[in-house]
Amino acid sequence: MILSRAKPAIQSNNEIARFSGNNATKSSLQFEDYLRKRDYAGAVTLMEFRPEKNGIVEQWIAFCAFHIGDYKKALNIYQTLLKTDDENDDFLVNVACCYFYLGMYDESKHILQNVQSSGLKTRLNFHLAHKLRDENILMEYHQQLQDILEDQLSLAAIHYLRAHYQEAIDIYKRLLLQNRENIALNVYVALCYYKLDYYDVSQEVLGIYLKQHPDSVIATNLKACNTFRLYNGTSAENELRSIVEQNSNVGFGYDLLKHNLVVFRDGEDAMQIFPSLVDIVPEARLNLVIHYLRNDDTKEAFDLLKDLQPAVPQEYILKGVVNAALGQELNSQEHIKIAEECFHLVGSSTSECDTIHGRQCMAAAFFLGGQFEEVLVYLTSIKSYLHSDDTFNFDFAQAKTACNQFKEAEETFLLVQDPRIKNDYVYISNLARCYIMNGKPQNAWELYQKMDSSPESFNLLLLIANDCYRMGEFWYSAKAFDMLDKLEPNPEFWEGKRGAIVGVFQGVVAQKFPVDMLGDVLQLLRSSTSNQADQIASVIRKWAKENRFAASYQPGFGATQREKGYSDR
Repeated sequence: MILSRAKPAIQSNNEIARFSGNNATKSSLQFEDYLRKRDYAGAVTLMEFRPEKNGIVEQWIAFCAFHIGDYKKALNIYQTLLKTDDENDDFLVNVACCYFYLGMYDESKHILQNVQSSGLKTRLNFHLAHKLRDENILMEYHQQLQDILEDQLSLAAIHYLRAHYQEAIDIYKRLLLQNRENIALNVYVALCYYKLDYYDVSQEVLGIYLKQHPDSVIATNLKACNTFRLYNGTSAENELRSIVEQNSNVGFGYDLLKHNLVVFRDGEDAMQIFPSLVDIVPEARLNLVIHYLRNDDTKEAFDLLKDLQPAVPQEYILKGVVNAALGQELNSQEHIKIAEECFHLVGSSTSECDTIHGRQCMAAAFFLGGQFEEVLVYLTSIKSYLHSDDTFNFDFAQAKTACNQFKEAEETFLLVQDPRIKNDYVYISNLARCYIMNGKPQNAWELYQKMDSSPESFNLLLLIANDCYRMGEFWYSAKAFDMLDKLEPNPEFWEGKRGAIVGVFQGVVAQKFPVDMLGDVLQLLRSSTSNQADQIASVIRKWAKENRFAASYQPGFGATQREKGYSDR
């Protein structure tokens, strides 16, 4: 994309021979062979062991160092060469290229001010404008690009970096039609298809290049990434093994491989690898944020992203997730609003609106805004792609619950397998509500019984008590209000318990509930301290006596049996 202008043509044996003197044949051929094989490390070694060096040799060392990713070494050589020729534009622009790849964008821009106009200067300024987020300058240099290979490659690269993958593909395919021998373009096309989630297509296109260059670090890494998406991390790691074992020759790609191996191993050694790569591999920062989120360290995740100005969908999505998590944790509407805006920007963008991620984002924005009917529209459209995804099913079920679609919500909640989600109070409380609304209050009560004593279990009791009362499931409502009254004596709890007990009694009288439930009701009244309890108990006993039922509490007659009869009525 951005190469050194000091590079002589590899095919020119005369130029190569200049660093070998009169006895150049063997050395120059060996050096040329290294270049053809793209073994820049071998080429550097060959030149550095020469007893005599000159300016041409130093330029070749810098060229090879640049291509193996040792930008600091290349920079030092070019800066040394500038001391003897400080107005050499080739050296100056090469220094600017080194600064660019070292992330020193301001320094690169400053150096270019002293360089005469050229195609490489235009392309480098074009990329600098993107890195420095200067849209006006970006458009200015965009207009200066010509219909030549190097300029069009730079334009495609900027499209890719701005997540305009289809536009980049169009350019690469046009260039391939013009020059089919330039098969490296297939790697760029494959990378774009990977970003568009077309992993099979990416793998097919990538194979064209790998047939001729099976040792390519970038291509092999992309093949491993496709394998990871299509299959699993173990298969992806096997793809990388051959080049990881030769790490001394991997060069600039080794950091990328280390990063991806952590991803393939589901975060293993994340804290040992990701922090040192945050400013080297762009995805390292995002994956470190994901690692913090997985470990419930929302504050660390937020600190890592707070100064990041999102530029691509993945950055907007992650910023939205972090702000949503922190907003819920701190009950901060400000963070929730930021999250909602991030999700909406991605979901409504032209490039993402019809993708799975785009629709998930739109659903998330509506979810945070409480517009659950809209949430269902977007999640239903991608259900077939994510039917076994626990997080998707959790969100889908919550939206269905909010829209009173309790039967479907219960079925979807029960698809979730992740124990972390199933132990979350939001999951438990929503599933309990679905059980109650679907006529299964005993299942809701069992959810409560499995919980440890905590504020959340107290809140679940409140939910069961009120929802069961509302649905006419008076026995479980009475039990829940009775437990609440014991945990925290409150006139409101007694009133709820009283109403639920009366509801049970009315159900027995109307023959909706089994009569032996009255024994349990009397036991609940016996544990109450209110004077009204005796009055209600007296009425129940009188009715039972008049109708020749034994309405006294019998400890030997298990409550479980009566509850079963109630559930199966």
